[in-house]
Amino acid sequence: MPPLPVSLAELAQGKKLLRPSDAMAMGRSRLYLAQLARRGLLHKVSRGLYALPQRPASEFASLAEVASRHPQVLVCLLSALAFHGLTTQAPFEVWVAMDNKARAPQLTYPPLRVVRFSGTALTEGIETHMLEGVSVHVTNVAKTIVDCFKFRNKTGLDVALEALKEAWRAKRVTMDELWHYGQICRVQNVMRPYLEGLTA
Repeated sequence: MPPLPVSLAELAQGKKLLRPSDAMAMGRSRLYLAQLARRGLLHKVSRGLYALPQRPASEFASLAEVASRHPQVLVCLLSALAFHGLTTQAPFEVWVAMDNKARAPQLTYPPLRVVRFSGTALTEGIETHMLEGVSVHVTNVAKTIVDCFKFRNKTGLDVALEALKEAWRAKRVTMDELWHYGQICRVQNVMRPYLEGLTA
């Protein structure tokens, strides 16, 4: 493989995913990355998103790809459970939470499952993780579990219970955290018998 152009090597430093805006920030044309892809120096991941050909894709590459194109999205529910290692399921869609009035992202790949949140249900319980050089917002463990109870008709109650038991057994959540987010999401009464069962 031919050596990378110096500016691309600098551009790719610390990043695994590149956008035309990254090239423009270095004084290059918006078409620079597309030109490099045609020469085989970059791999086109999806529209407007490129990566080095030798990039080892991580288990959560799809989360980074979505966040790179749409930094405002919040990874939630089944995708957040998988990220936190709290489910045996491997969702083929990336589950993201967005405000009720926000326009849903348009992506051909990876496929998205958009769930609408509002108020503090959208703004509390968020962690930011660096995945493949991209900042990805993900609901924390306790908030993710509570969200699964709230959207149990979409994810299944068994999934929420599995995550709750595993997180409690591994001491990754506290009763106070679960109750706090349960109140925010207005599912404390739904969760009460299961929380009481944990401490019985």
